[in-house]
Amino acid sequence: MFSCSISEAQFSLTFHFQYGIPFYLQYLAHWPEYFIVAEAPGGELMGYIMGKAEGSVAREEWHGHVTALSVAPEFRRLGLAAKLMEMLEEISESVYRTVIEYYSASNGEPDEDAYDMRKALSRDTEKKSIIPLPHPVRPEDIE
Repeated sequence: MFSCSISEAQFSLTFHFQYGIPFYLQYLAHWPEYFIVAEAPGGELMGYIMGKAEGSVAREEWHGHVTALSVAPEFRRLGLAAKLMEMLEEISESVYRTVIEYYSASNGEPDEDAYDMRKALSRDTEKKSIIPLPHPVRPEDIE
């Protein structure tokens, strides 16, 4: 039901572009885990949600941001938007730590931070493995 393999033509025929293609591609490049597409068994595009995580774990100012949520008219009133929101919320809650300057940038821009995202396994009943660290780490500090 959920997929990220969608063509630009399929997307533009189904949904009105609220933003330009470069804007969508920027989100897909920077926050791919926050771009969720729902596809019907026959391949029809049902809906999508795109968002990002913002803030600072160190300052305890962390929140998810929904940038766009859309459901094709023929798939509305089925609870799909609620399911997409639920999935985005679940993904947003899984940041374990920030890794400072993990991604090397080009063109003289500053290196980008990364998020170490985790989901507890069923045997971790107290969810200790996903308690967020109160401070960011550097790549060399990763085990």
